[in-house]
Amino acid sequence: MNTLRGSRSPDTAPTAAKRSRPLVVSIVVHAIVVVALVRFLISPAIFTFVFGNQRSPEVPAERIGFLRLPKSTGPAVEGRSGGDNRPVSKTPAPRLVAPSAVPAVVPPAAPETKPAEAEGGSGPLVGTGGPARGIRPTYSDPRVWAAPGDIVAAPKSAKQKLDSAIASIIAPYNDSIAAAAGGRQPGDWTVEKGGGKWGIDPKFIRLGKVSIPTAILALLPINSTGNPTTNDRNKLQNQMHADIFWNAQRGMNETDFKKAVRSIRERKEREKAEAEKKARQAGGPTAQPDKN
Repeated sequence: MNTLRGSRSPDTAPTAAKRSRPLVVSIVVHAIVVVALVRFLISPAIFTFVFGNQRSPEVPAERIGFLRLPKSTGPAVEGRSGGDNRPVSKTPAPRLVAPSAVPAVVPPAAPETKPAEAEGGSGPLVGTGGPARGIRPTYSDPRVWAAPGDIVAAPKSAKQKLDSAIASIIAPYNDSIAAAAGGRQPGDWTVEKGGGKWGIDPKFIRLGKVSIPTAILALLPINSTGNPTTNDRNKLQNQMHADIFWNAQRGMNETDFKKAVRSIRERKEREKAEAEKKARQAGGPTAQPDKN
């Protein structure tokens, strides 16, 4: 047996070592493949980065510059009214000159002549207009004033979109109710007829020329609620009260009935005993008491 064991040990040890090496290599290779697959699933761009030839786009360099604006040499000029909404004429408009002397009499009227059409005017109307060209402050230079662009806003969530949809649906209804009310306050249910108001409003009960405060309504027994839960509870309590009262009355009737039967039985037995006693004293037959 020792010789057999000694002869087998040198052959089996290399065979087990040879079999374990491929298993270890296979496990390592599978682990690398699994790690690479997981890495690819997490970030697919890593596959292109490792095996592809594509390069990421270059980020453009940001350059900051400054623009020197021309400065006006004279003082700042404020805008003024002018223009007559007619094309600008090449010849300036005649200047009005005040007379040197005040006339004592009314000058004769000049013959009516068709006024000649002027070749031009003082330009577009600015403000209240005038004989000279007006000045209107503008922001026309894009270097100073950028034109307004589209309004950019953050995207709305589902809740905000739903609120906007509900508001757009209810807004026309509210406008229609407000237009139909005609400026009437909420809770005002009055009409004007015969020079007085009739109806009810938050403060008074209008009966023509008589106004009764609405606080008096709290003293009237009309404060019944329309809550179905409260009505069901009150109905159940009323049924329970009626059942208790009926059973109590029934118990009283049974007690009275038993008491009456017992009193009648006692009276009958007493009458029978008295009749037997009298019969024994007389020595005759025993008298039977009347059953009635």
